[in-house]
Amino acid sequence: MDAAGAPGPARAKVRADEAVARHRDLLFSVSHTIWEHPELCFEEHRAHDLLVEVLAGAGLAPTPHAHGLPTAFVAEAGTEGPCVAVLLEYDALPDIGHACGHNVIAAAGLGAGLALAELADEMGGRVRIIGTPAEEGGGGKEFLIRAGAFEGVDAAMMVHPADRDLPTMRAIAIQRLEVTYHGVASHAAAAPELGRNALDAAVLGYVNVAALRQHIGDGERIHGIFTEAGEKPNIVPRRAAAEWYVRSDTTGSLAALQPRVLACLEAGAHAAGCSMEHTWQDPAYADLVDDPWLLAAWVANATALGRPPLDPAEVGHVVGSTDMGNVSHLVPSIHPMLQVAPRGVSIHTPEFAGFARGPEGDRAVVDGAVLMAHTALDRWAAGPTPATEPLPTAIP
Repeated sequence: MDAAGAPGPARAKVRADEAVARHRDLLFSVSHTIWEHPELCFEEHRAHDLLVEVLAGAGLAPTPHAHGLPTAFVAEAGTEGPCVAVLLEYDALPDIGHACGHNVIAAAGLGAGLALAELADEMGGRVRIIGTPAEEGGGGKEFLIRAGAFEGVDAAMMVHPADRDLPTMRAIAIQRLEVTYHGVASHAAAAPELGRNALDAAVLGYVNVAALRQHIGDGERIHGIFTEAGEKPNIVPRRAAAEWYVRSDTTGSLAALQPRVLACLEAGAHAAGCSMEHTWQDPAYADLVDDPWLLAAWVANATALGRPPLDPAEVGHVVGSTDMGNVSHLVPSIHPMLQVAPRGVSIHTPEFAGFARGPEGDRAVVDGAVLMAHTALDRWAAGPTPATEPLPTAIP
């Protein structure tokens, strides 16, 4: 029992709530500032500098430009006990800004990190606050893994905005594919017979993939765009290019799907008399594996807070891909979803971006910070508990 007459972990949760409340206005300001200045992957210099400044102002000693990534950072508190990593994302999407709500992710992670830093030494735990750039296609977390950012980490967590509260995201494996077609230019009216149309090759490859979609698994997705399509209508396109996302349930099933997609695209080149080159972009994203112990703790804490997660089997999953999947194969991890938009408003839309800056986005910042802090405190209290031991019970 502590001096207040309550169990130590329970009192620590109350103090975490108080810390988040004390930083409330600051967290909202951080979220809004990041939202108002969207930055693409590996270009998040303003967000990086802002978050590092706040952490330094709170008495931590953040390492900017950490692990060789200009827009990554790390801050730590605590000297012993289990190490919980709280992950922040802050990159945006082209044209539609923070339509994935990474401003909320950054501010919620910041709030949890600040609260845990105040309690780490007293509660016998460690917190590592990691700024992870370039989730939207750049794979920042995988590069941080390779650089050793997660060495010594016992658990990792982050929250993600959505249109409903869910315990997890159905995050499937993905690898990006870039293809370039090479043809022969000619005047499209005077001498079309001399040309070889690279755009035709790209279009035929696209149609082939569309046919392939009828014969892939329920958990697989293939989608692409043309990034180059010729210079002028009266010139037979000598060059065309496309970018594709190939997704599957696991890294293993993804490896089986990749050559099938590539064969479709190459067939388009052969049919049009063109050549094709391709590059599978590094890194691939792995599927997300939730840690049962941490997930049970999160659900118990969210229920106690008054926002119990819905059952994805009943209300549907949010399906996508994230480099948090890579982390989850290395460290016990969770990636719960918090509602910031009305049901049916999908992430990666302009409408969702608006809600990420609104009152529900602000509520998710506070609740996300509180729930990550509570779940981290549960993990600290469990000590070196292996995942096979009994799941935690909620501490009200």
